[in-house]
Amino acid sequence: MTVQEQYDHLVETIKGYNPGADFAMIDKAYHYAVEHHGEQKRKDGSPYVTHPIAVAQIVADELHLDSESIVAALLHDTIEDTDVTYEDVSREFSPTIANLVEGVSKLSRVVYTTKEEEQMENLRKMLMAMSRDIRVILIKIADRTHNMRTMEYQSKEKQRQKSLETMEIYAPIAHRLGMQRMKWELEDTSLKYLDPVAYNEIETSLESKREEYDAFLARVTRQIEDRLHEMHIPFHRVYGRMKHPYSIYRKMFAQSKTMDEVLDLFAFRVIVDTVADCYNVLGIIHDLYRPLPGRFKDYIGTPKPNMYQSLHTTVMGNSGIPFEVQIRTQEMHEIAEYGIAAHWKYKRGISGEASEGTYEWVRKLLENQENTDAEEFIHTLKVDMFADEVFVFSPKGDVTNLPAGATPIDFAYSIHSAVGNRMTGAKVNGRIVPLDYKLQNGDIVEILTANNAHGPSRDWLSIAKSTEARGKIRQWFKREKRPENIVNGRAAFEAELKHVGVPLSDVVGTELETTLLKKLPYSTMDDMYAAIGYGGFSAQKAVGRIHEEIQRLHRQRQAEKEATEPVPDNASATRPAIPQRTKSEQGIIVEGLSNCLVKFSKCCTPVPGDDIVGFITRGYGVSVHRCDCPNASKERRKETEGRWIKVSWGSDVRESYLTALEVFAKDSAHLVLDVSSVLSTTNTRVKFLSADATSDGYAVVRLQIYVPDSAQLATVMRKLNQISGVMKVDRPAG
Repeated sequence: MTVQEQYDHLVETIKGYNPGADFAMIDKAYHYAVEHHGEQKRKDGSPYVTHPIAVAQIVADELHLDSESIVAALLHDTIEDTDVTYEDVSREFSPTIANLVEGVSKLSRVVYTTKEEEQMENLRKMLMAMSRDIRVILIKIADRTHNMRTMEYQSKEKQRQKSLETMEIYAPIAHRLGMQRMKWELEDTSLKYLDPVAYNEIETSLESKREEYDAFLARVTRQIEDRLHEMHIPFHRVYGRMKHPYSIYRKMFAQSKTMDEVLDLFAFRVIVDTVADCYNVLGIIHDLYRPLPGRFKDYIGTPKPNMYQSLHTTVMGNSGIPFEVQIRTQEMHEIAEYGIAAHWKYKRGISGEASEGTYEWVRKLLENQENTDAEEFIHTLKVDMFADEVFVFSPKGDVTNLPAGATPIDFAYSIHSAVGNRMTGAKVNGRIVPLDYKLQNGDIVEILTANNAHGPSRDWLSIAKSTEARGKIRQWFKREKRPENIVNGRAAFEAELKHVGVPLSDVVGTELETTLLKKLPYSTMDDMYAAIGYGGFSAQKAVGRIHEEIQRLHRQRQAEKEATEPVPDNASATRPAIPQRTKSEQGIIVEGLSNCLVKFSKCCTPVPGDDIVGFITRGYGVSVHRCDCPNASKERRKETEGRWIKVSWGSDVRESYLTALEVFAKDSAHLVLDVSSVLSTTNTRVKFLSADATSDGYAVVRLQIYVPDSAQLATVMRKLNQISGVMKVDRPAG
């Protein structure tokens, strides 16, 4: 299909659902994009302009958005990839369209120190634009959907990086907006590149039993239709489908099952006219099949925050196969498939203005992330996106949704900051409960308050599960306890500096202070101390930001010390001349020896920056160990005295060294994915990865990775430690 044919198809699609669209403006945008993208090509060799046309097609065909959204989709890469500016788009089209295009564009003109910082700022910018006009994220999801459809032309590294980002950010946002159809496609295409072996296994297995599965779907569909006709219940349609590959994958991974052991592979939908018919059909389904206890959910009486409404029940079929039945009206079905875009359709008018509060969570998310660093922003965003929900009631019957595992503290702060700050206790279902009580679906929660309450405790930060509650607690400490926070933060920072051998006086008032503040979102050291004091930042992260400068300071002082040390008069008589080497072997200098074979011990896998010692082997040169390796302990050295030799890292170390890590964690479905995400965001090359689960619910992930030095290794270990459920990250030795 030519470029012009693609565009003609887009116009026909728009005419089909919005004959009153501004076709003159759309046509102008098409020619503007063709002109400015010019001879640019995509990875598959096609003209680049085919991509914005395809994105506009998704926006029109699957989301039925307005003329401005179509125009913004056609222009969405012009600011980022051509010489067009925001002002140009605003002048040629409108400020609204320019805002949409700017919101979708990446911050490509800014240089960031880490990939996470860049990702954080792009996301924060997109979410801020989204909080003003929801169409920004709808166009962005359409853009990512088309990119994932054409991901086969990208490099393996790019495929993995984009798929992880899609799985962790864009699919969950699509879910929060109720866009289930796009969410499923994004998850399935991401899985295809993140775990191709498992994806192909699932696809092959489904294909091999296609006839058998199709026959089952047709049989159950016919049974339900016949019974509805018999009971004179009007319905639009009944249909069944297989679960999506990623849904099956999660079930297999979480429950350690093979494909053959996953039973509930099927889901059926019954689309009816009215809410009353939904409940009538539910009774008919429970009469026709045996319902499974505890597997009924009423999302009509208690809708999800993304407006999703439906009745869900899991039943056992006549052939002993369990399956899910979802019952909803036509309007509920449209909203379930297309989310907020369908919501606009039923409101009779498409507008991007953020007035309905249906995506208030976006604004709350941004408010609660003020002054957070890249790592915490990305982590809390993923938690907020992925969190399962629990629905609880106030004594007046108002429904509040909170993340799974939420406590009365989360509920108190969801009502108002003042309620949380004055909280002294809580009752659940009429009984007093501890503040770390985990709320369950349907709980009635009453918060006990007092005007003379002392305010939140620091322990609440670890008890609260929602980002909103933690953010408001931090804000209270930030506002009410600044002097105390500065004292505590300064003490924590000073203790962390001592840990790496640097006094506070070497940082305050020196170039180190200037360097540190440039790398942090704080203008003064007191601001940083206060943030550490109230829990908004950590002393470890602060010291980590100037790790390289501290290392340089250590090396400079060592050189100064050696230069000023007096040489004894009898030095030449008492100490034999040691041939100093100017070139190292594999980055290792062996004292007193040249051209000697050097190998790195497999028991402790040292990397540049580690304290090391050498062992003279029989016929295999010098084996290099970490000083903390059990095989290089003081006892071992005494046993083999005379065979240990001083070694050091040279200035010509290699680009990377192989080392090993062990991650001990609670077993979870996302553990390997989270570990892979850390390795991807830190650009760490992996040689080997394996995961073993234990019978008591724990897991060990073993890694062999390539790193340039101990600083990079420490960064990787720190980020692995921050994964939810991880208890310890070790470097095996001995």
